[in-house]
Amino acid sequence: MHEWLLQYGYFSMFLLAFLASTALPLASEWLLVALVIKGLNPVLLLTCAVSGNYLGACTTYAIGFYGSDYAIRKILKISDESRVKAERIYNKYGAISLLFSWVPVIGDPLCLVGGLFKMHFIKYSVLVLIGKFIRYAATVWLTLKGTETFIQ
Repeated sequence: MHEWLLQYGYFSMFLLAFLASTALPLASEWLLVALVIKGLNPVLLLTCAVSGNYLGACTTYAIGFYGSDYAIRKILKISDESRVKAERIYNKYGAISLLFSWVPVIGDPLCLVGGLFKMHFIKYSVLVLIGKFIRYAATVWLTLKGTETFIQ
């Protein structure tokens, strides 16, 4: 599986980032690091990672906005405990909490809560995109700096 992901580079990055942004227990940073080290274009990789992860978050938002409790529990597999925790964070910090939609465990429920609370989609999109861009850009930058240091 790892070989397939590495072979299809940009498409794999988009796909894994998308899936990682749903409730599936996946991480996409490892592939981003591997592909940067392999020599693929870091800007294109960043674009694939951010767009895939953002669209996955939009899927979670849509399930919150339009979905039922069944969809939330069975499709996203978000527990009541995670949902309550995300609602507490959202209520405490407001929409700005969506900047942390990339954080494991609470990120997907935060995206869901944005949909459940019928947050304006443009505002949701801007906050989620900023958070996801910062995470992936930092990963690319650190990888490039690390390989640069290692090579010297």
